[in-house]
Amino acid sequence: MNTTLIVFVVLYLVGTLAIGVWAGTRIKNTSDFAIAGRRLPLIMVVTTTFATWFGAETVMGIPAKFVQSGLGAVIEDPFGAGTCLILVGLFFAMRLYKQNLLTIGDFYRQRFGKGIEVFCSLAIILSYLGWVAAQITALGLVFNVLTGGAMSETTGMIVGTLAVLVYVVIGGFLAVAWTDFIQMIVLVIGLSIIAVFSAELAGGGSQVMAMAASKDLFKFLPEPGFKEMAFFIAAGMTMMLGSIPQQDVFQRVMSARDAKTARNGAVIGGVSYILFAFVPMFIVASAVVVMGQQALDLAQNDYQRLLPTFVLSKMPLVMQILFFGALLSAIKSTSSATLLAPSTSFVENIVKNLRPHMSDREQLLAMRWSIVVFAALVLAYAVAMKGTPIYDLVSSAYQVTLVGAFVPLLAGLYWKRASTQGAIFSVGAGIAVWVLFMPQVSHLGEAFPGQLAGLLAAAVGMVAGSLLPQWLKNRHDSHRHLVGTPPAHPQPHQHSHSHPRGH
Repeated sequence: MNTTLIVFVVLYLVGTLAIGVWAGTRIKNTSDFAIAGRRLPLIMVVTTTFATWFGAETVMGIPAKFVQSGLGAVIEDPFGAGTCLILVGLFFAMRLYKQNLLTIGDFYRQRFGKGIEVFCSLAIILSYLGWVAAQITALGLVFNVLTGGAMSETTGMIVGTLAVLVYVVIGGFLAVAWTDFIQMIVLVIGLSIIAVFSAELAGGGSQVMAMAASKDLFKFLPEPGFKEMAFFIAAGMTMMLGSIPQQDVFQRVMSARDAKTARNGAVIGGVSYILFAFVPMFIVASAVVVMGQQALDLAQNDYQRLLPTFVLSKMPLVMQILFFGALLSAIKSTSSATLLAPSTSFVENIVKNLRPHMSDREQLLAMRWSIVVFAALVLAYAVAMKGTPIYDLVSSAYQVTLVGAFVPLLAGLYWKRASTQGAIFSVGAGIAVWVLFMPQVSHLGEAFPGQLAGLLAAAVGMVAGSLLPQWLKNRHDSHRHLVGTPPAHPQPHQHSHSHPRGH
């Protein structure tokens, strides 16, 4: 156990708490708490967008999958996740920003009514369970590794959750944005230096690239078959489209000082994320060159420990401090964002429907309490799911929003004929088909991916539900005309007979 390293980590955690407390003094209302009062400049929108995605799985999960199976195995994240932010910037950010909403659930209410608002908000809130649990699991692992096993993973989870919870509850999104800004500087500088040092340990970057090429790790596309391509596309689309109707992404869009900043921040954040996700992949590939079979065994059996083991066993103290600073930055930035997002959605879109006359002060207090309750639930879930790989916890989180919330958002913004009935059909069909394809229900999911089937069903439901009533009405009207039933409303020429001719 390295006492100096632990002291640096503790000081770093205390520093982020201090920022949260400072930000808390600037919180005056729910808009400040939920979306930083819509005042953030471009650089902070970029860093906080990038930070939301750059979490535990980017540093530990993605690289291990890459060294096991190549680029094709990480289509979901970073490629799908980064493309999600780019799509948000190009097609959603400006349209949503101009509507001046507090949560993504507000859009569903304004466009389709309270029923869709509540259902989509619940789907979004539930999708965060796996995502936040992954970050808390990683925090537990980090503290366990740092203390040489003196602190158990469960205790580490509790300590890590409290460390994040304090500054989020006090400072809200303003605290998240400021800590993200500082943590991303630490992350980018720290991992970049470690990548250079890793290359030196491996005998140069060319050695690392040669190893990756020899193991065919740069292969991206699957074998050219219908089933293989369907599952490949489904994996990419899960986070690419399923993450678009998410409150944490929406908060970053709405926190910008203007619509153009919202658009540019999301696009730059997405591109930056895809590019920088290659840095931890490179570091782990270097670990395979340096550690040989030991690294591959760790990647196979306990990949979450591969990078920490490489850094602690092969690098000097300065590099260890940089690495754990960067790793904690990645995890804390993601967990803070994903604790705040579902809590604000819950109060704005669920509680306010039950208590519509809440004052702004009461709403702010409710948001803070809901963060505490949600954190406790997620902590319990993370402890119960201990042993589940971080990457799996994250990738399964977004299927429910993909099949239940994406199509109503897209159609609501871009299709004028999209109706409330269409949204109900879309949500119902998407969820029903997705459940039908689950392995616990049937074997259909072995032949075709359930989330893709659910997405297609949701699209059909939206079109059918929106157009069917109009088609039935037209058909009914034409049928009445054919059988000679007089029209319900008098025609204009009938009015003329009721007036004197000379009028």
